Amino acid sequence: MSSATQAPAETHTEGHIDPAAAFVPVQTRSERLRSFDPSEFGAPTGREVNWKHTPIARVQRLLDDAPGDEGAVGISVSGPLAAAGLAIGAAPRGEVFRPEDISAAIAWSRSAEALYLSVPANAELDEPSVIDLRGAGGRAHQHLVIEAGTNSRATVILRHAGTAAFAQNVEIIVRDGADLTVLTLQEWDDDAVHLSAHQSRVDRDARLRHIVISFGGGVVRVNPSVELAGSGSRGELYGLSFADAGQHLESQVYMFHKGPQTSGDVLYKGALQGDTARSVWIGDVLIGPDAVGTDSYEANRNLVLTDGARADSIPNLEIQTGDIRGAGHASATGRFDDEQLFYLQARGIGEDEARRLVVLGFLMEIVQKIGIPELEDGLVGRIEAELAEGELR
Repeated sequence: MSSATQAPAETHTEGHIDPAAAFVPVQTRSERLRSFDPSEFGAPTGREVNWKHTPIARVQRLLDDAPGDEGAVGISVSGPLAAAGLAIGAAPRGEVFRPEDISAAIAWSRSAEALYLSVPANAELDEPSVIDLRGAGGRAHQHLVIEAGTNSRATVILRHAGTAAFAQNVEIIVRDGADLTVLTLQEWDDDAVHLSAHQSRVDRDARLRHIVISFGGGVVRVNPSVELAGSGSRGELYGLSFADAGQHLESQVYMFHKGPQTSGDVLYKGALQGDTARSVWIGDVLIGPDAVGTDSYEANRNLVLTDGARADSIPNLEIQTGDIRGAGHASATGRFDDEQLFYLQARGIGEDEARRLVVLGFLMEIVQKIGIPELEDGLVGRIEAELAEGELR
């Protein structure tokens, strides 16, 4: 297993390397250093492309290579899939995952045994498997492997609650013809810090639906990366966040169209209310030279509900072949649509109720993609609770 990979960069002047120009900052997701060794990365300064939007001081505990605290995060698994353990070097651990930053490398090396959920080939599981993670304080690390066997169908839900400083890796392998949904729900207490790297590979004629729902936590950063490796593979990446005062909710999304005839749909939506509420979304799509026939679209929409809230939205698209069906990206951040509010109020609906309806309508597009009625109802209730808390401030 190689330690680190990165494309070299040299700048020459009259046959000599110019020391002042020898360093070229990494700009695209595909060029980032990948290593299992935390020391390869060095300490983030906040100037790096993948750290410049993250509050380094607030996540510092997860950037120090130190062991976790016993009992910091309790884990329970329910549903049709039984959990097993995977040591470092035991397949399929590491088949897909390569750490892209220091927190992921620390989580890899500090997780002596990964949690492993395997969906048998040809199994069709109607009931979701649920991994409950509850923080009891302290620092914790986790590496999780989810493998969907050939022609299988399953849903895995990750629920995070309580408080902790939690560095988490999620490695997802979707074999030929499989259909897997992975949903990660962040309902942490206000002082929790959560850095999570999700890396996935989707094989021939397979589909991955990956959904990130973030409500709680002081700083929550969930970075999903999907490689559409097999011909005809499909990736659907959806996200919903609701940031309150003092919260920082972030996702750096990467979709790599590697194989031919692949398709991708990325849609993240966020609402923000309260002074210093912050959301960050960075979306990178790479259509590789062999990804002929690709159809890909990514979008991020943010609704700012109060003064003092800030949403950063950065879509990026790189195309290395001209033989595609279509590719595009979009980003929009704004306040309430006054015309919508006027329309509702003109029909006898009070201002608070009108605001509630506008926000629910905006976010329901993501909620309805989940496909689990009980969970969808719970999320609607959580959105309404967030709005009510904002009205009381």
